[in-house]
Amino acid sequence: MMAQAYLVGSGIAALAATAFLIRDGGFDGADIHLFEEQREIGGSLDAGGTADAGYTMRGGRMFEAEFRCTYDLLSAIPTLDDPSVSVTQEILDGHEDFAWDDIARLVDGDGKIVDTRAMGFSERDRLELVRCLANPEGHLDGKRITDCFGEHFFTTNFWFMSCTTFAFQPWHSAIEFRRYLRRFIHLFPEFASMSGIHRTRYNQYDSIVRPLTAWLREHGVTVHTGCRVTDLGFTPGIRSGTVDTIYLTRGGHEEKIPVAPTDLVLVTNGSMTDASSLGTHTSAPRPAPPRSDAWLLWHRLARGRENFGDPAVFDKHVKESRWESFTVTSKDPAFLGALEKFSGRETGRGGLMTFTESNWLLTIVANRQPVYRDQPEGVSVWWGYGLFPGRPGNHTPKPMTMCSGREILEEVLHHLQLDEPTAARVLETSTVVPCVMPYITSQFLARRRGDRPKVVPEGSVNLAFIGQFAEVPDDVVFTVEYSVRTAWTAVAQLLGLDKQPPAVHKGHHDPHVLAVALETMHHR
Repeated sequence: MMAQAYLVGSGIAALAATAFLIRDGGFDGADIHLFEEQREIGGSLDAGGTADAGYTMRGGRMFEAEFRCTYDLLSAIPTLDDPSVSVTQEILDGHEDFAWDDIARLVDGDGKIVDTRAMGFSERDRLELVRCLANPEGHLDGKRITDCFGEHFFTTNFWFMSCTTFAFQPWHSAIEFRRYLRRFIHLFPEFASMSGIHRTRYNQYDSIVRPLTAWLREHGVTVHTGCRVTDLGFTPGIRSGTVDTIYLTRGGHEEKIPVAPTDLVLVTNGSMTDASSLGTHTSAPRPAPPRSDAWLLWHRLARGRENFGDPAVFDKHVKESRWESFTVTSKDPAFLGALEKFSGRETGRGGLMTFTESNWLLTIVANRQPVYRDQPEGVSVWWGYGLFPGRPGNHTPKPMTMCSGREILEEVLHHLQLDEPTAARVLETSTVVPCVMPYITSQFLARRRGDRPKVVPEGSVNLAFIGQFAEVPDDVVFTVEYSVRTAWTAVAQLLGLDKQPPAVHKGHHDPHVLAVALETMHHR
């Protein structure tokens, strides 16, 4: 019998790993099985809803030219709109035709656009930034960003743009922040305009998950939805690294799948969108449950095994990893028209807009329409999020987490300071679906070496970890690229392939890139 591959989860890491098993590993699709607890596949790259009930989307990912693993993977996946065009080509063409050119990146408390040519650094800020870039990662073990920077740094334009572009909080990991600085230093000169950022044509579910899933299904891959893997059994031995059993529940029944040493088991450990809770236009999201299913498997596997990481570092600090997003479906062009006028850019070119005096630290973005493949003519969709959803709003005197979609929209309109008739029209013709995500930045929480397992742990024969909570040196979490890189690494290492993932882009090793970035830092 041929070797089988079993994947836990169906997020982008598992989908990518499946594609690499077929493309590079010589696997037949029929020998690959994905087990997904949810009804839908795609993990965090989701999008749902309808034009009438309101569309929903937990997040929107940004890409850039050096997403080497992702673009390599998607270059062989045909788009749904035109099979002769690959997903990679569609993203690159879209950037050529419709790049962001943001001139209203930050908006102050008076509703005025902030001049972002000035980063707002003091001499001390600059020194601390250079020190953070130069410090070896080992020196930052367990440290938070606040351990490396003084209070003034967190009032700079640079920080406002960083924290809302990447979703950093001051208490997050200094290791992750340093990795971001080094990984994306080549984007510094265009940081405010965001013109180096690539985006998918539609939401990521329509643009990436659906074409990739269609390709996998054509190759005979089976996705078992409504199927939860509860534990793995290992062959007896003190330090055995060979999985011999998969325990799962399906339709209320418990099952056991025997695993041979030549079979592969790839586990997505942890989930940043687990226990997400949707509200409605008229009701707030329900509070998150105290326990989360997606983390239980990792907790079970890590018990007594130091090389499998420590999930408690990531899933036990919800107040530090939570934020809230919202998707707005509008049947009237009034909002997009007002936003174009205010931002000086046509819809889809404007990029992110952050309200720096917002108690929730609100950011909104109107992407190129349509955002959904099935979006009807005359319907528009835009999106936003608040990094501090536990605070009372400036206009609405309660926390964002306790607000209905309509109340969140009222808060946004308060910051945009639209005239009364326009604001009334927007409120009347929009449907807002809020979404609280308790673990959304859990991968950024302060951590130490060893808290994330290696993709293939020491001594492992047939088990790998993939996704946001497996360790890949130098690359940055909270990106599609990171998940795809873990997938490629897992397949290449377990199968002993010559073809390895391309090296992580290291812009900070390029003297020209460094010089331009340092010059940007000196703009007062």
